[in-house]
Amino acid sequence: MGDRPGLQGDLVKGTLDVMILKSLSRGPLHGYAIAESIQSASDDVLRVEEGALYPALHRLELRGLLSAEWGVSDNNRRAKFYRLTAAGRRHLAEATLSWNRLSGAVSRVLA
Repeated sequence: MGDRPGLQGDLVKGTLDVMILKSLSRGPLHGYAIAESIQSASDDVLRVEEGALYPALHRLELRGLLSAEWGVSDNNRRAKFYRLTAAGRRHLAEATLSWNRLSGAVSRVLA
């Protein structure tokens, strides 16, 4: 994720998975669009590299949190589109609650 000081490799374990799931909560996307969504939503603070994104997508698919099917992207290229499963939606809701608790606790400590 990004190359800014203090960000690379410093995210809490599982954060990328939750950001992927959140990106897909708005509808099916292919890998590049997921990376763009995360970068845009973070105001260009986070950049997800292919070497982290595709293994995470594969892991989430194996866990049954995503499904995937081949389609054609906006630029007319063959691409694998990912979508949340019902289990993925449940996991996203649980992970969001957990993240909000954790980030709130860290904010209180830093205040």
